[in-house]
Order: sequence, then structure tokens, then C-alpha cells
Amino acid sequence: NSCATIQSALIGGSGQITTGTRAEAERLYTQLKYGALPVSLQVESSRTVSATLGQDSVNANLLAGVVGLVIVALFMILYYRLPGVLATIALLIYTAISFALYRLLPITLTLAGIAGFILSIGLAVDANVLIFARLKEELRRGKSLRSAVEAGFSEAWPAIRDSNASTLITSAILFVFGNSFGVSIIKGFALTLGLGIVVSMFTAIVVTRTLLRLIVPLRAAQNPWMFELEAAPGLERDREALA
Repeated sequence: NSCATIQSALIGGSGQITTGTRAEAERLYTQLKYGALPVSLQVESSRTVSATLGQDSVNANLLAGVVGLVIVALFMILYYRLPGVLATIALLIYTAISFALYRLLPITLTLAGIAGFILSIGLAVDANVLIFARLKEELRRGKSLRSAVEAGFSEAWPAIRDSNASTLITSAILFVFGNSFGVSIIKGFALTLGLGIVVSMFTAIVVTRTLLRLIVPLRAAQNPWMFELEAAPGLERDREALA
């Protein structure tokens, strides 16, 4: 042990310590420089961990996205039947467009970014659910398939517009918040979610609507079972007209 004595004012960030022996002076010097243990620092290994996921994690999360996509597609087909099949086709187009945008921009798929994409899958069919619900209501009222398709889209559009607009505003706020305060993980989530909303609106309003218009002249589409209905007078009239 040593008992240091301040002999003069410490000016300029330096001072002098007086000891009895040179060995004691070297021991004090080592302790002051390297800490309590008189050993030097040796770096055994150095690793840098970034926010980007490893390839295995990315593959696992993409697999989760595919599973979620399949489950949503099965639900739409089993519950809405023919419109559900068309919605599944639109959903596949939505997925292809989304990944094309990710490669074009480009966007690094982090955990938050993949979470935003998977969430947008559910939101992508949200518009289709509203449209198909209105379509079934119009068919129950006795409208023809062509009129029911147009009425279903026009009646569901205000709800689709408002819900997607509110989500886009939230995504923009999250993106600005992450950009301003350095929370980069939020930016990836907000970006993929916002892009998913824009693409889902396109596929629901343009792709699904076009596919429904294409099946209107088909005789098989005039079967009420295709729309999960026991009877639909409008479809019966359409079938007789096609006959």
C-alpha cells in the first residue's frame, strides 16, 4: 500500500508523486495507467453486430411470411369461394410487386421491415373483405352480377380510402420520428408498411376489380354457391340471359 501526498498544486493536468523506491514508483504508474490490475489490455476478438439480420434469420422470417400468406389465402378461398380465389391471385400480384419495389429502391429487410411486410399482408386483404361483403349484400338484394360488382366497389371505397389513409399517415409519422430521433428500426417498419398499403390499394381497386369484371360473362360465375349464397335472383336472371 502507498500513501500519496500532494506536495504542490496540479497545474496543466499533471503532477508529481514521490515514492521511496523505483519499484514502488513503477507499480503506482502501472496501476494509475491501466487500473487496479497491473496488466496490459490484449484484444482476444472483435465482432460487429449490425441491425441487418443474418441470412438464416431472414430466411426464417420470410418463411413466416409465406406461411401467413398461405393461411390468409386459404381463409379467403374457403370463406368467399370464387371472389376469394380472385383475391388470392391479387395477393400474389401484391407480393410480387412489393418484392420488386424492395429490389428497386433498394430496401434492406431487417426484422422490423419484415414485420411491416407481414402486417401489410393482412391489410392487403382488408379491402377485399370490405368489397366482397358489399358484393354479397348487393347480390342478396337481387342485383345482377355486373351491377353488384360495381356497387360493391363504390360502396366499399370510402371505408377503404379512410382506413388506408389513416394507416399511411401513421406510417409517415413513424418514419419522420425515426429519422428525427435516430430510431432507425422504426423507419424500416414504417417504410415497408407504407409501401404495402399503397400496393394493396392498387391490387384491391385495380387488380381485383378487373378480375371480377372478367368473370361476369362466365356462366360458371352465375352460380350462387360461388359467392356462398343459397339463392340470388340476379344471378338466376344472368344465367337465363346467358342461356
